[in-house]
Amino acid sequence: MAGNPILVNVSLIGNKHINRGTPCEDSSCTLSRNGVSVVCVSDGAGGSKYTHARYGSQCAVDCIANLLCDHFDAFYFENRESLSRSLLVTAVHSSMADLLVEHQLDGLERLSCTLLFVAVKGDLVLAGHIGDGLICRVSSHGVSPLTLPSNGENASSTYFITFPNAQEYLRFIRTTTDETHAFVLMTDGVEEMVYDSSSQLVRPVVARLAELASKGKEQAEEELAATIKEFVIGAGQNTDDASVGILYLPDTDVPDFSSMKDAKAKFTRNHEDTIRSVQMEWVPKVKHAQEILSGLGGGKAVQTTGAAPSEDEPEVKKEDNAPKEATKSIDKKEETKDIPAPKEESAGSADTEPAVSGDNPKMVPLWAFLIACGAFILTAIALIVKLI
Repeated sequence: MAGNPILVNVSLIGNKHINRGTPCEDSSCTLSRNGVSVVCVSDGAGGSKYTHARYGSQCAVDCIANLLCDHFDAFYFENRESLSRSLLVTAVHSSMADLLVEHQLDGLERLSCTLLFVAVKGDLVLAGHIGDGLICRVSSHGVSPLTLPSNGENASSTYFITFPNAQEYLRFIRTTTDETHAFVLMTDGVEEMVYDSSSQLVRPVVARLAELASKGKEQAEEELAATIKEFVIGAGQNTDDASVGILYLPDTDVPDFSSMKDAKAKFTRNHEDTIRSVQMEWVPKVKHAQEILSGLGGGKAVQTTGAAPSEDEPEVKKEDNAPKEATKSIDKKEETKDIPAPKEESAGSADTEPAVSGDNPKMVPLWAFLIACGAFILTAIALIVKLI
């Protein structure tokens, strides 16, 4: 990759908040340090329930930007993705704990927000996304989504980094800058204007916004803010806050704007093909496999977490967009006042290399282990009674 990335970010208050005299709840930031360049955007949850969401969104982007600038390699080269996702979430929750004390809040829910980020070091890229909003990749071929909005049954439901189990919803991507011209991140206030979810089409205007960064950070942010104010915030009286972040790679191929499509065929989704239907399909097969392995008297049990049927995960709901205030709410099951701690490794230390041999000894099932322990205890008691 030739030249250092140019980083651009703007966060603007929407007309909805201006008319009601409430502050902007979006946040964004850029940071370059240790050869790492990071862009983050976050959308604070709206509504009276989330009294300090604007502080949560600012805390989230600042925490992730600093964490990735200081520890990019640790996250990029860690093969245990679940560990990386858990650590990212724990870092944000831990940073937010100070806000709970400072503002005398009763839980992380008050700080609820989404989070999107892209970090680049040389040719390596780390990206993450929880909630709605959009991350796009601009290349010489055009513009395409890198991550999609995460919504529930409708566009007014999403997920937050403040969830106790946020790591389950955090999309985490490790890739490279190959054929990339720029990355563009946006909260849903902008996403809804430039992304067609029925065809997964990102409109060419996103690539044109990215090209503003070629003018340098200061001028680009000025022109970007003017464009967002006119065409996004100015589109109505109830428009949401809007944030855009751009990570621009100079000396890379600019897309041919004349060849970019502004329309795309809609796709047809089979709504009966769901993860729950897959779970139900595999339940009898998993039970059958368990019976076989149990009959062997040893051997590793079949992992059933993903196969057994379970209740649907609670979703975050927003209130109707108008005339009520658009809000993002969290089910009571998700509410927490505790900061989750990093999970301890079940075996070995973090530096332990994963086993790769095909001759590993078989794992003893828990029930067999308990039976053996019980038999040992009974035998020991019998021996002691006999000696007495």
